[in-house]
Amino acid sequence: MNKPVLVVHGGGWAIPDDMVEAHLNGVRAALAAGWKELERGRSSLDAVEAAVKVMEDDEAFDAGRGSFLNRDGRVQLDALMMDGATLRAGGVGCVERIRNPIHLARIVLEDSPHVYFVGPGAERFAEEHGVPLIANKDLVIAREVQRLRGLQARGESPADVFSASHDTVGAVGLDKNGNLAAATSTGGTLNKTPGRVGDSSLIGCGCYADNQSAGVSTTGWGEPIMKLVLAKWTADRVAAGAPPQQAASEAIAYLQKRLSGHGGIIVLDGQGRVGIAHNTPRLAWGFATPEQQASGIKR
Repeated sequence: MNKPVLVVHGGGWAIPDDMVEAHLNGVRAALAAGWKELERGRSSLDAVEAAVKVMEDDEAFDAGRGSFLNRDGRVQLDALMMDGATLRAGGVGCVERIRNPIHLARIVLEDSPHVYFVGPGAERFAEEHGVPLIANKDLVIAREVQRLRGLQARGESPADVFSASHDTVGAVGLDKNGNLAAATSTGGTLNKTPGRVGDSSLIGCGCYADNQSAGVSTTGWGEPIMKLVLAKWTADRVAAGAPPQQAASEAIAYLQKRLSGHGGIIVLDGQGRVGIAHNTPRLAWGFATPEQQASGIKR
């Protein structure tokens, strides 16, 4: 029997000073929810879903309610979950009427022969499987309306936006049966073009899990992460013998050197070893084992 482990992140970006405490509280709440599942003997899939749902419901994060708005002032959400035991995965992209896209991703993983649904098709799939649809306005908060208006008034460049808005959330878990799982959820980039999908919900880019290598969740500027298929790249390093911390650090160095990209990453292998790295100004993180729990804002 394995010792369970859970690692979470609340996004790697320039987290403002006045939002640090909210991010810490949110990460700790997510860690507590996911760890409760593992303590009960539930699966790593249950744990990562529970952890990510807490952050989707927390307005501090760019996931679920409170997400960054696209150019049209709407919330569009992406999420993915992957089972390391079977390599089954479920993803949804550009959904606008789903409160917890990670839950819908879990249903895709378990109840569909497909891996990925987007837009209205994903929402129709949700309805067919008993997931209620909500109004998009229920995901929009005043803080983000003001943030979008300010950015559009200033006419900031895409590079400025990318550097200031990456609050994707994610979790990786190992259960008592030795099975890994990973989950990532996001509202994407502030002022993004409607219909844009980033790395978070793409298998091997923002999320990956394989019992033979590692569980990985990333955060950051999605386009460079996608081009490098960074989550799978990192898992392959672990499969080749690199400890998770080394693989995580190498992944971020590779992202920076190859494409001048920035982001963060959490990695967990089947031995329960953890890796956390980032090159963003801050990264919200937490991890739990039977012996200890820790969380913080990495600088």
